[in-house]
Amino acid sequence: MPNARATHLSRRGILAAGGALGLGAVLAACGDDDAKSGGSDKETSAAESGPWSFKDDRGQSATARQAPADIVAFVGVAAALYDYGIESKGVFGPTTLKNGKADVQAGSMDVSKLTVIGNEWGQFNIEKYAALSPDVLISTMFDATGTLWYVPEESKKKILAVGAPTVGISVYDIQLPKPLARMLELAKSLGADTTSETITKAKKRFEDAAARLRAAVKANPEIKVLVGSASQDIFYVSGSDLSIDLEYFKALGVNFVEPSAAALKASGGWYENLSWENVDKYAADIIMMDNRTSAIQPADITEGTWKKLPAVKAGQVIARNPEPILSYDKCAPLLEDLAKAIESAKKVG
Repeated sequence: MPNARATHLSRRGILAAGGALGLGAVLAACGDDDAKSGGSDKETSAAESGPWSFKDDRGQSATARQAPADIVAFVGVAAALYDYGIESKGVFGPTTLKNGKADVQAGSMDVSKLTVIGNEWGQFNIEKYAALSPDVLISTMFDATGTLWYVPEESKKKILAVGAPTVGISVYDIQLPKPLARMLELAKSLGADTTSETITKAKKRFEDAAARLRAAVKANPEIKVLVGSASQDIFYVSGSDLSIDLEYFKALGVNFVEPSAAALKASGGWYENLSWENVDKYAADIIMMDNRTSAIQPADITEGTWKKLPAVKAGQVIARNPEPILSYDKCAPLLEDLAKAIESAKKVG
């Protein structure tokens, strides 16, 4: 869910309200490989696949003469594809920290081997992008209008003019298993062996984790979970609608704190803004906190009102990535961690 992209309210509000990004209703899947020279390595590596086509979640079909080899993707997408054996040449979105280490959204990728064409919101180096001779541009979508996440509005036309087809995978108002399945389909189209033992085991682990979470909730139905994110001036309480992980957790029975529709309205339905003075508005036994680098982490929160919360005092605070890496390997632990927290939680809220 696209809250807590930054620690400033104005930027956060823009990012949270899906349509407000203003990238337009649809980004056309334009161009084809005929317009690019393409090196022999690229053509050789994908030659056996023949013509490639993938219908994305905008209903648009991206096509090429063969399965794309030179992939540029939003970092979370690249991380998911990496888990399926598909490597990206370039990425955009939070990839490296100031110390050069990998951002949480980079997953298992070796970021030193990636060409990063934009590490922050609004950054997208078109010259670097074009120099990669991309076969396809892939991102997620946090709204129903086809907005490609982290593709800047002001650069959209120039980015599309490079000629690579685009693919959008929806992560808006659906449950986690659907985008997981879609990412696996995309990986398969790009050459992944989706019947491999590694992938089969990861999918089984995810299914087992879902069963464990359902059982944990059934055994501890009174446990209330609040989903939060911290910035310097505001504490954000997420509603369980719209976000792929929270909608799925709710379907498995998790009892979430739910801000009112009126409170959620200002953010387009994503979250309620609370001042730190009012951070105790809701009673909760477990708090799930945004672990992205754009959010202040629990250990760094100095507000006294936070430290007095029963769940905080009880040590019942766990991490949450509002932008899950869409591979079964990365999503299974999300369910396992929440199940473990609910299994061991004390009623404190």
